[in-house]
Amino acid sequence: MPTPWRNTALSTQAPSARNQEARQGFLSAGTGLTVTRDNGLVAPRRVIMWIVIAAALIAAIAAAILLAMGRNPICTCGTVDLWVGERDSPQTSQMLVDWYSLSHIVHGLLFYAALWLVARRWPVEWRFLTALLVEASWEVIENTPWIIDRYRTATAALGYTGDSVLNSLSDIGMMAIGFFLARRVPVWASVALLIVLEVVPLFVIRDNLMLNVLMLLAPNQAIAAWQTG
Repeated sequence: MPTPWRNTALSTQAPSARNQEARQGFLSAGTGLTVTRDNGLVAPRRVIMWIVIAAALIAAIAAAILLAMGRNPICTCGTVDLWVGERDSPQTSQMLVDWYSLSHIVHGLLFYAALWLVARRWPVEWRFLTALLVEASWEVIENTPWIIDRYRTATAALGYTGDSVLNSLSDIGMMAIGFFLARRVPVWASVALLIVLEVVPLFVIRDNLMLNVLMLLAPNQAIAAWQTG
């Protein structure tokens, strides 16, 4: 494991002050962005620069693969909207944000928890890049013909034709938001947020991440009837 770096500004503070700043999270604003690890040590700016470059590279590679697969850069309608509120709209999964974007924030919350459990000795920046790589890989897999057809036949996304590249990049960003939130807030707040992000779409569009995965892997006729009713 690489030797962690200490921020010289922190080293002059009292232990309690260092601990308080260490709890502020993964990327925080102040005199600049900082990467605070679980042990309270802070990486220098060159490490942050490499994290940003690596994250941008992962997103760019995912976008290039999606374009090579024939995915549309933006909605074929030719417009870019911030929000689409209808589950079955032809613009769902084509614009920046829709109800399914919330499930990608849940991805980030779950990825942070899972990586903390199985790889807590890794520096948090490596855990973040791992989560980003998994999310980007899923965006590519999700837009393969087999998965698209599976969504159309087995889930509530009956008219799903795949994501635009813009929407896929937004989904990757939503995962990153979820990861950052899990890093910053207490465990109880992460759990509460996860519940809200699952319950609200369940009532509004009769779908959420849990049902989406369930119907993708093991379709249930009763659930399908309820979702379409």
